[in-house]
Amino acid sequence: MAASDVAVGMIFLAQTVVGALGNSSLFLHYLGLYLTGCRIRHTDLILQHLIVANLLALLCRGVPQTVAAFGVKGFLSDVGCKLLFYLQSVGRGVSIGSTCLLSVFQAIKISPENSSYSELKVKAPRYFGLSIYLNWILYLLVNIMIILQMTRKRSTYNITNMKDFEYCSGVHRDTTLQSLYAALVTFPDVLCVGLMLWASSSMVLILHRHQQRMQHVHKASSPRPSPESRATKTILLLVSTFVSFYTLSCIFQICVIIIYNPHWLLVKMGAMVAGSFPAVSPFLLMSRNSTASRLSLSWIRIRKNLMSEGTSKL
Repeated sequence: MAASDVAVGMIFLAQTVVGALGNSSLFLHYLGLYLTGCRIRHTDLILQHLIVANLLALLCRGVPQTVAAFGVKGFLSDVGCKLLFYLQSVGRGVSIGSTCLLSVFQAIKISPENSSYSELKVKAPRYFGLSIYLNWILYLLVNIMIILQMTRKRSTYNITNMKDFEYCSGVHRDTTLQSLYAALVTFPDVLCVGLMLWASSSMVLILHRHQQRMQHVHKASSPRPSPESRATKTILLLVSTFVSFYTLSCIFQICVIIIYNPHWLLVKMGAMVAGSFPAVSPFLLMSRNSTASRLSLSWIRIRKNLMSEGTSKL
């Protein structure tokens, strides 16, 4: 076994273990809230589906990649290859779709009452469940072609239209069909990233305006940044992380689909990048959730102080 294979196997193993622990911790957090009778927010439903999608993408990709990197060959049947590649692709898609829904709904939620989104702010909670299930249906249908393309690892390579994915093989069809399929698979991801950028930019703008209005409340001499500043930095970190990972992931995905016989390094790098977001996202989401909670509590305290001041003056 080559040293490079061991290194790749360790990277996949670490990514899978860390990601599984992070997503499991987030799952246990919501399970604890449910068992203790705490009120679950509408956005928590999206996060729960995001956890499931992350675990699906991580385990279905990371486990076979780790096993193959350590030298085990031909351990999957034809059905196993079809199922694993299909589930990892669905998990990846639902993960970015859920993150997009989370960003859009939170942008609508924190928008001012007199904004153009005031009507959407009232109607949005009604469509939470429908949007989540439509997200699953979309990616279940978009990725169904993978079932037709993937097959078990072949012992011989006399068949010229087969792609080698180390522990499975894929059928390389006509270039035009491959290009159309690449566009079909990539379009929802690009749309989600665009919506995420719009939603996050809106949140940053809303927080910035709020901070300007509330400057007289925050002490100018305080060395700590305001809750709005901390929330803005968290949102910017999330956006840059999401966009970076998924831009790279889309590039690798398109290359692997279109290239006739992709190099093993390209396949491995694409798998690592695709697994990075599900591994990192739970930690970023926990940080974002914590920051958002602190921001909401701060706004509530500010409003109560202003109301009490107004009452005392009367």
